[in-house]
Amino acid sequence: MIEIYSKPWCGYCYRAKSLLKSKGLEYEEITVTSANEAEMQARTGHHTVPQIFIDGVHIGGADELVALENSGKLDQLIAGAT
Repeated sequence: MIEIYSKPWCGYCYRAKSLLKSKGLEYEEITVTSANEAEMQARTGHHTVPQIFIDGVHIGGADELVALENSGKLDQLIAGAT
C-alpha cells in the first residue's frame, strides 16, 4: 500500500503523484489539513509535503521518490505494495 500526504497546490506533491501514476500505481492520498497535520508530523517528523509511505515505511518526499526511481530501487519497494 502506498500512502501520500499532500496538499492541493503543492508542485512537489503533483510531481510525486505523477510519477506514481506513470508507473500505474494506486495510492491513498491524504490531504493535509490543520486537523490532521499533527498526525503527519508525528508519523514522519516532517512538516513539509509530500510525505510518502510504501507498505508503512516512510521513504520521504518527492525528491526521495524520484531518487529511488532513478536508482531502480522503487520497483523493488513497490513489488510487495501492489
